[in-house]
Amino acid sequence: MFRTRPTGNALIRSAGLSYFPLAFVARLPFAMMIVGVLTLVVAERGSVTLGGLNSAFAGLGTALAGPLLGAVVDRFGQRRVLVPVGLTNAALLGVFPLVVAGTAADVVVLALSVLIGASAPQIAPMSRTRLMAIIRRSVQPDRREKVLSGTMAYESAADEMVFIVGPFLVGLLATAIAPWVAIAGASALTFVFVTAFALHPSGRLHQGTNETHTEQAPARELVRFKLLTVVVGTLGVGLFFGATLTSLTGFLAADGDGDSAGLLYGIMGIGSAVLALGTAALPQRFALRARWLAFGSLLLAGALLYANAGSVTGLVVALAILGCGVGPTLVTLYSLAAAHSPAGRSATTMTMLGSAIVVGQALTSAVTGLVVDRLGPDAALAAPSLAAAIVVAAAVAHTASTRRDARRLEPVPA
Repeated sequence: MFRTRPTGNALIRSAGLSYFPLAFVARLPFAMMIVGVLTLVVAERGSVTLGGLNSAFAGLGTALAGPLLGAVVDRFGQRRVLVPVGLTNAALLGVFPLVVAGTAADVVVLALSVLIGASAPQIAPMSRTRLMAIIRRSVQPDRREKVLSGTMAYESAADEMVFIVGPFLVGLLATAIAPWVAIAGASALTFVFVTAFALHPSGRLHQGTNETHTEQAPARELVRFKLLTVVVGTLGVGLFFGATLTSLTGFLAADGDGDSAGLLYGIMGIGSAVLALGTAALPQRFALRARWLAFGSLLLAGALLYANAGSVTGLVVALAILGCGVGPTLVTLYSLAAAHSPAGRSATTMTMLGSAIVVGQALTSAVTGLVVDRLGPDAALAAPSLAAAIVVAAAVAHTASTRRDARRLEPVPA
């Protein structure tokens, strides 16, 4: 079934047509988790502060456990890990509304949020890892780079769409029925679709080094400078996401229009998804490190425009430019991570990037919120530009490292 094919459709044929919609829906619970926890706790306990803390604790649990989950998957394979982890997460999500509505202390609710985040199956990194394995086995060597670039573009666009659809579903279910329904829905989706994703036939390609006897690179390979620059760049993107949404909400809330923040933020999200898909059409001579510098610089330019936008119209224009920068940048970072992933540690590498986004988003959401309260919403608009500067600085460091390594490998003239 997974033999090498010369055509560009080898990936789709090898994975199966059912794989892509299944992997898309299986991501939804993760996108619903943070917003769902916040909405439910605020509705039941009447405390926005407690709700925000629970969301932050859930994100912290995900960030801490993500790389460990990836390491276990690299050792034992996706099926053996995702099935029990998904069932555990579904059970915890199912219990959460009962605990929040009951008489349990706030610290118990916070502890449960940490466990929910820690047990959250990170389908996006797992999907990337699985598709990378399929590409290595089913795509001709001369086409692998192009197919991998297109695959990372699709995966990033899918992430963008999921993080638009997920919070929208939470708001719709909470408003139309009740806040607990969103968490219950995430539990049901996890139980059904995460389990189906884990048991999908494509999962056989990532069985783990424990079963395939593949030689696994030592753990120290995960902290090589080139790979660390990619992780830092991804952290910068996470910082950018949190700073942008929080500063935008604060700016609009000052005029009593905070509810429209999600709508304006969607302008950036849609543009980001479209441009992420468009990176698949870029020529291969446009190297990944050059793309990172180019689109990262565009992200920084849009962030500077955003920082100086004094009106909603200015924000809309800046957000449209930001979408053109952040989508291709994220695709490039995941493509570079795939290229620099140590042997046998692809799942760990991908979860490192996923955790970097979660950590960055949670950190700047809290810090930017404090800036809004202490210094005002106009000052908070500068936060995304600082995050974008980190993305560009990491790109410069990565490019310098690559050129230094290239010079080191040049033959010495006789």
